[in-house]
Amino acid sequence: MEKVRIDDVSSYAGPADVKRPLTDALGAEDVAVNYYELAPGDSFAFGYYAHEDQEEVFYVQSGTVTFETEAGDVAVAGGEAVRFGPGEFQRGVNETDERVVAPRDSELTELRRRCGECGERTPNEIEATDDRDALLTRCLDCGSVTGRFD
Repeated sequence: MEKVRIDDVSSYAGPADVKRPLTDALGAEDVAVNYYELAPGDSFAFGYYAHEDQEEVFYVQSGTVTFETEAGDVAVAGGEAVRFGPGEFQRGVNETDERVVAPRDSELTELRRRCGECGERTPNEIEATDDRDALLTRCLDCGSVTGRFD
C-alpha cells in the first residue's frame, strides 16, 4: 500500500491551474493518476487528443467540465464521471466561472491543436522552453509554436 497527501506533490506548468502527477508518488506501474484543478478557461490537456492503447476516465469532484468530442460537446458536472475508450478524441475545458476539481488518469499519446500556419488542427508535441520556465506545443507538420503555458 502507498499513501500520499495530494498537496505534498508539486504541481507543474501546463494548461491546468493545478496538475499534480500522483503516479510516481504512489508507486503505481499499471495506471496513471493525476489530480487537477481547472480555473475558468483551463483545460486538462494542451489540445484535442486520444490515447491509442488505453481508456481514460475523468471523475469531476466539483464544478462542470465541457468535453469536446467527435459526437459533440458533453457537460460533466460534480459527482459525475465520463469514460473515453482507446482512440476516442476529446478535450475537457472549464467553460464556467467556477473552479473545477477533477482527478484524471493516463498520459496522452496523440495531441492535436489548431496551427495558424497549417490552417487546421494538426498533431503537436509538448516541449519545455530553453529556460525551462514554461511549456510549448509545437506543430509536427510545420514546426510552428501553437501554444505557450507558463
